[in-house]
Order: sequence, then C-alpha cells, then structure tokens
Amino acid sequence: MFRMTRARRAGDSLMGPLIRLGLVPHSYLLTTRGRKTGQFRTTPVTLVEAHGRRYLVAPYGPVSWVLNTRAAGRVGIARRGREVECTVREVPPAEAGPVLKQYVRLARPTRPYFRARTDAPVEEFVAEAGRHPVFELTVLGGERWP
Repeated sequence: MFRMTRARRAGDSLMGPLIRLGLVPHSYLLTTRGRKTGQFRTTPVTLVEAHGRRYLVAPYGPVSWVLNTRAAGRVGIARRGREVECTVREVPPAEAGPVLKQYVRLARPTRPYFRARTDAPVEEFVAEAGRHPVFELTVLGGERWP
C-alpha cells in the first residue's frame, strides 16, 4: 500500500481551489463518508472517460478514500461549483486494464506508482489492476456531470 506523504497532502490542498473552479483538466473533488467516523472527506481525483462511462482510479492503491468508497457504495463528485452523487461499481481487472492505461496518459504525476509504462500493452495494466482499484461512476437522479 502507498503512504500519504506530506508533499502529496500539501499538493492536494493547493489543487482543491483550482479544481473547484474547473481549471484542472479531468480533475474533480471526490467526497466520501468516513467508514469509521462518518465524517465527510474530500480529495482531488482524476476521472477517466471511456465509451461514455466515467471511471475513478486509485493511483496510490487502497488508500482511505478507496476503503470509504467501498464501504459506502456512493460518492460525491464536484467541479465548478456543482456536485453530483454517484453510485460506484468496482470493475474487474479485464475492464480496469484499458482504463488504467488511459489514466497513466492523463495523470502524469502518478506515473511513478505504476509498473507499466504509457506505451505498455493493456495486459500489463490488467496485471496491475489489483494494486490500483478502478470504480465505474453512475450519477444518481438523472443529474448531469459537473
């Protein structure tokens, strides 16, 4: 499992306002309810869009937001002052592989956490799916994406 570093935590706090304004491409604020405390937690994330679906990728492995997401089965996704509530479905490795490959192209700062390189075949990303959970997001209530 990957550990939250001070530098990454500081970077997240700096990115939040920029993401809220919609100035960071593909980035959103993810809100989860703590599985132990019940308190809401917010963290910046990069979403991948593929075949009309949106996916949430855990580049640092099963960190707290992943465990909270699994426990709750739903999350909040915000950007540009709008938030939608989504249900989540953790996808199997065969489905996660192509999403992870696309994610590594989008999210450069997280590349060192992946063994597969951007030009690697999808099979290498399928093999990494156990280390990097991927969730499909479905908006509740017919709302539109922010």
